[in-house]
Order: sequence, then C-alpha cells, then structure tokens
Amino acid sequence: MRDYDIILYGATGFVGRQTVGYFAGHVQGGAVRWAIAGRDGSRLEAVKRQVGGAATSVDVLIADSRDQGAVDAMVSRTRVLLNTAGPFALYGGSIVDACARRRTHYVDITGETLWVKDLIDRYHDRASADGTRLIPFCGFDSVPSDIGTYLLVRHLRDTLGAECTVVKAYFKAHGGWNGGTIASAMNSLDSGRSVEAKDPFLLDPPAQHSAAEIQRQLDISGVRYDSDVGRWVGPYFMAPINTRVVRRSAALYQQWGAPYSRDFGYQEYLKYDPPFSKAKALGVTAALALFERALQRRALRRLLRPLLPQPGSGPSERVMERGWFRCDLLALTDDGRTVRGLVRDTGDPANRVTVKCLCESALGLIMDEAMLPGGRQRGGVLTPATGLADVLARRLRAAGMVIEIGV
Repeated sequence: MRDYDIILYGATGFVGRQTVGYFAGHVQGGAVRWAIAGRDGSRLEAVKRQVGGAATSVDVLIADSRDQGAVDAMVSRTRVLLNTAGPFALYGGSIVDACARRRTHYVDITGETLWVKDLIDRYHDRASADGTRLIPFCGFDSVPSDIGTYLLVRHLRDTLGAECTVVKAYFKAHGGWNGGTIASAMNSLDSGRSVEAKDPFLLDPPAQHSAAEIQRQLDISGVRYDSDVGRWVGPYFMAPINTRVVRRSAALYQQWGAPYSRDFGYQEYLKYDPPFSKAKALGVTAALALFERALQRRALRRLLRPLLPQPGSGPSERVMERGWFRCDLLALTDDGRTVRGLVRDTGDPANRVTVKCLCESALGLIMDEAMLPGGRQRGGVLTPATGLADVLARRLRAAGMVIEIGV
C-alpha cells in the first residue's frame, strides 16, 4: 500500500500550479490521495495558500530532480507520478528512471520527441514486462490528435466494418505560450539532433520502411488547397510532435494484433478559413519558416531567449480563458468512404486544455484502472491512445471536451 495515489511534481511551475488548482476543484473528498512535490518547500506551501480550498490540506514533498535518492524516495510513495517540470530532457530523466524501477505509472506534458525516443530505448522493454505505464505527451500535444485518431479508426472498423487508410487532422487554435514550453523547445534545438527529429517514424518500434512510405509520411512544408475540406491548408507547427505520437500508437497496436490498417497514414495541417484564406496560409507559413530557420542558429537563439516568455511565466488569466482549439478529423476508408470527427474545447490549448488532458490522464490511471486498455499487464513507454484510450476519452468528455466521431 503506497502513501499516495498521485503526486504532482513540478507544482510550483506555471502549468504545475494549474494542475494543483485542477485537482483541488475536481477531486472530491478522499477518493484520491494526492500530494504536491518539487524542490522548494516554501514555494510549494505558497502554491497551497494561493490555490486554497482542498489544496490547503495536501502534503508537500521535497525532491530535487538532480538528487536520485530523493526522487526514488518520492516515487516509491505513489502509484502515479504526474510531472510538469521541464525541459524534460534536463529534469525528467531521473524521474522516469525511478518510475521504471519502482513500477510507478508516469504521465507528463512533454513535446520533446527526441527525449522520448531515448526513453523508449532505455525503458520500454522493462516497463512492458512489469506492466508499468510510462505515458508522455499527455497535454495538448498530443491528446486531441492521438485520442481522436484512435476513436475514428475504431469507429470505422467496429461500426462501419471498414478499414481506415488515411487520417488527416486540420487544426485551428487561439491562445498563449508559457515559458516552460519555450524552454523545452529551445533545449531540443540545443541538442543538435534536428536531422534525427525529422524522421517521420522516430518513435516507432524498429522496422523497415520503403522509400515511398517514408515520402508519404514526411512533414508537409508548403501551402496547398485541400479538396477534401475545401480550404487552403499549410504546415502545423505541432505536427512534428503529434504525427510521431499517432504513428507510434498505430505501430504498437500493429504489434498487439489490433492494427489501424495494413498501410495507415496520418498527417496534420493548419486550416485557413475565408476571406483571403490563401493569402493567410502563405503569410503564416512563410513567417513560421523564417522563425524556424532563425531558431536553427545558436547565436540567434541566444538573442531571442530574453525576449520570449521565461520558465514559470505564462499568459494572463484573460488570455487563457478566451483561448480555444478545434481539430477536424477526416478519415478515408479502403472502400472509398469519407468519415469525419471533431475534437474541440475552450480554454488556452497550451495551458487550460493541457492541464485538463494531463490531470484526467493521471486520474484515469487510478480511478478507471479496471477499464484501461490491455488490462493490468500492459506497460511500456506508451501513448495516450495505447495507454489510456477510451478511458481518457470518456473522462475528457465528462470534463467538457467535445469529441464527436462519425459526424
């Protein structure tokens, strides 16, 4: 019997403080035993006072991620470790290592695909054998993409008796950025592994892919008119994260004998509405490409860092409340049919939506354990769709997210 069901690590950060507020508002009575953790006890106590309500009575645990002994002691006391302390490549390794050894389930909000690739290499086999679920990407990147695609593919198979060959996701969103996200992105660039990150199958289990298959799954780089939706579309800046996660889900289900399809394809786009949709697409795409090229230069990154949101900071409450996102999904079947899906919610995607996805992921591991996909034996470095699947979809719908499949 462990002391806690869930520990919220990184609770003094910008997103971390919001997770404390979410738990204080959504976890009733003693249904879930939770605590908050970080490296600074006085700041953690301040978060409790700031949030108030149910947060005032939760325990505070002190653990610096650079102290493996302290991390081990913390992880051994909980069934699930929820982590918001990034950049994860700098501060998350010791925590995942402890979770793998102590058989503690793990969720986070990283978008750092290269770091997760390293986690897969180090811990997937061990966690799979032990039934420990290590689930990164439980924020806005990449829950809507991954869960939406999973539900759409299963709907085609189970309801329509059709096989899905391609899913395309079209995003629109409005919100702000927090300093932790910026810091994680900068650290990924500093790693010098940008060429490796371009691999469309970066997170897949080892496999041989044909040149045609690789070409079909490469990230798009230009603007085009998409007749399937009747709109101009362009590259989506989160596609290099989300597409890798969705493809890992498809590859893992293939291994487990429940494939998405024989030749599954997935892509993401930003969608532009009239008027002047082509001009918007060209302008935004050019600006994003220019910004990306600038960030590739170490000297320019050093100049830009002080001008961007710093760790611990983020958008105002007004910006977060007025934010929103919409993801329109379109699936093509092997017999020529087209089926649509929709995932949307209100609130800033990088903060409000991310916190909802993350907290409901952690709560699902505890409160819906008997319904988790694959049963108690499933483990590994998983994705939201392979580690949580319908459990997370049900919880997100109950929390107000609109998820419609077959619309």
